[in-house]
Amino acid sequence: METITNETDAVEQTSEASRVLIVEDDERLAELTRDFLEKNGLVVSLETNGARAVERIRDETPDLVVLDLMLPGEDGLAICRRVRPFYNGPILMLTARTDDLDQVLGLEMGADDYMSKPVRPRVLLARIRALLRRISEPAAESGGGAQAGPDEGLERLVFNNLVVDHSMREAWLDDESIDLTSAEFDLLWLLASSAGRVLSREEIFTSLRGIEYDGQDRSIDVRVSRIRPKIGDDPVHPRRIKTVRSKGYLFVRDV
Repeated sequence: METITNETDAVEQTSEASRVLIVEDDERLAELTRDFLEKNGLVVSLETNGARAVERIRDETPDLVVLDLMLPGEDGLAICRRVRPFYNGPILMLTARTDDLDQVLGLEMGADDYMSKPVRPRVLLARIRALLRRISEPAAESGGGAQAGPDEGLERLVFNNLVVDHSMREAWLDDESIDLTSAEFDLLWLLASSAGRVLSREEIFTSLRGIEYDGQDRSIDVRVSRIRPKIGDDPVHPRRIKTVRSKGYLFVRDV
C-alpha cells in the first residue's frame, strides 16, 4: 500500500458514519488503513485472525467488510462463504496474489468487489464509497415494467413469477425470497430495469463500479452466472438473461 499521509479527501456527508470491519493479519497495514479511512469519515474496526472474523461479522453487522484473502485461522474465501447466509452487506476482498482464479473464486463465494495488493488508499476509499452508495441510494427511476407495490408504494419490477423491488433491495421467485448478495442485486436490478435492451459489459461495469471497464475483469460474467439459477433461468440455455455475442447481456421481459 502506498504511504498514507494525514491528507484527507473530501468527506462525503452522511447522517451517520458507515461502519467498516477490516479483516487483515498485517497489523501495521491494518492500522494505517484504519487511520486513513477514519480521517475520511468512516468508523473502522479491525480483526487480524480469520478464525474470529465470522463471529465478529455476525455480532457487529458492519456496513461493509474489507476482507484479506490470506489469513491465519481461516482464509478469506472460507469466511466469505460462511457469512453470506446471514450477512448481506458489501464485501471487498483483498489479495497479494494476481491469479485470476482468486478473483473468480472470491466473486463466486459472494464477494462484491476485488482489489489486488498493494492497494492505494484513495482507490480503496473510492471503492468503499461506491459499494456503500449502492445500498444507501434511494430507488432510481426505472424503465417500462415498473409498477407500485401494494400499499407501500415501493418501486418494483414484475416479470411473471419474478419480482424485483429496488426500495426493499429484495427479489422473489414464485413468492419465495431470492438469496442475493448486494452486488448481485445491483446487477439484477440494472438488467431488469433495462429489460428489452442489450447492455454492454462496459456500460454495466461503469454503471455499477463507477470506473472504466478494462476489458479483462470477469466479475460481471461471474455474477450473471450466479444470478441465472437463482431467478429460475437455465444456466446452459438461458431464456431470461441472454448473452448477446460480442455485445453484452439482454434481460428478456416476457419469457
